[in-house]
Amino acid sequence: VTGATLNAGGRLVVEATRVGADTQLARMAKLVEDAQNGKAAAQRLADRISAVFVPIVIALALGTLGFWLGNDAGLTAAFTAAVAVLIIACPCALGLATPTALMVGTGRGAQLGILIKGPEVLETTRRADTIVLDKTGTVTTGRMTLHTTHTTKTTTEHEALRLAGALENASEHPIAQA
Repeated sequence: VTGATLNAGGRLVVEATRVGADTQLARMAKLVEDAQNGKAAAQRLADRISAVFVPIVIALALGTLGFWLGNDAGLTAAFTAAVAVLIIACPCALGLATPTALMVGTGRGAQLGILIKGPEVLETTRRADTIVLDKTGTVTTGRMTLHTTHTTKTTTEHEALRLAGALENASEHPIAQA
């Protein structure tokens, strides 16, 4: 039995063919874990910027410390100025915010039943202009309803519904039940 299978009535015999890490659920959990451990383009950019920026900031802080000590400002004032440089110029927001946002996004998607295969997917969704939903209930609620009918010129809507109902009467398929 795969996802979105619905037994509308009758007997269902199921045989487990996989257990543990081989199950579909375990593989989906692994995909979520891989997505949270992966790096998106924005995160790779932040890492590259941080790799250059951090040594520069440390050099500036050491230079500030040396400048203040060289001008006899005192050890406390020199360290205060050096720490101020570190606090103001720290690229922590770049290094921490991006992976945190991606991890929260993939985790929240998993809570809502949405499997996000990687952080790159979250970045590319902002460009999506079309979303296609299925009829099996994996993305939708799984409850079928008839929204609109289109008939030929020779058949009324009432007659078309009566004929369709007669044809689908014995079927247990969710579309037939709608």
